[in-house]
Amino acid sequence: MNSAELTYALEISHLRKSFGGLVATHDVSLTIRPGERRLIIGPNGAGKTTLFNQITGDLQSTAGQIRLFGVDVTQLTPYRRAHLGLARTYQIITLFDRDTLEHNVTLGLLGLRPSRWQMWRPVSYYGDLSTEARRILDAVGLLHLADSLVSDLAYGEKRRVELAMALAQKPRVLLLDEPLAGLSNAERATVKALIAAIPRETAVVMIEHDMDTALDLAETVTLLNYGRVIVDGERDAVVADPKTREVYLGV
Repeated sequence: MNSAELTYALEISHLRKSFGGLVATHDVSLTIRPGERRLIIGPNGAGKTTLFNQITGDLQSTAGQIRLFGVDVTQLTPYRRAHLGLARTYQIITLFDRDTLEHNVTLGLLGLRPSRWQMWRPVSYYGDLSTEARRILDAVGLLHLADSLVSDLAYGEKRRVELAMALAQKPRVLLLDEPLAGLSNAERATVKALIAAIPRETAVVMIEHDMDTALDLAETVTLLNYGRVIVDGERDAVVADPKTREVYLGV
């Protein structure tokens, strides 16, 4: 069965994560369709990034189930989930600062291979991936910096490298954790255009506080508060819901 025949790309059922006596996510249930553009909103501490960490396997859930294209991945490692088509970016940029942009993206491509990267082998050993890495860098407007060190980049450029690394994994579900955070207006417009250009074969789920920009990209919106889903549905309906104004907009 291909993704076009599947009802849901991602199914989350009664997901819960507890840290001691603190409940970070509580009975969260969501469904994401193939190709959907979903925005996750909520105040600080609402459980948004915790939910992403549960979906990717960076955090094991206390209870509940996660299905990716019909496959139960609840107990699978992040590596196995990535091979089923899941990729993400992080709120705090996670790149190899002392390596070049091409090297970083090549490592993302290596994640698709049956055999993992061997640290004692130079990246040149995987020379067939160089062309693809440069193609992806070109797609995010950074080909001219392919041989530069990540540490020499501006913050907005690092955001684009992280997006390139995620796209290198050819995801069918892409989680973006505050991809516009800390960017200038010009950088925000550039990254927004890159997200908008992601092919419809990929479902995009985004956490973002820049509502004016993020709502332009979203079809559906989920509001979290204190680890619970408060409102969930079509974008305009969620924005107009009184609970959204109360919890998120403070009115």
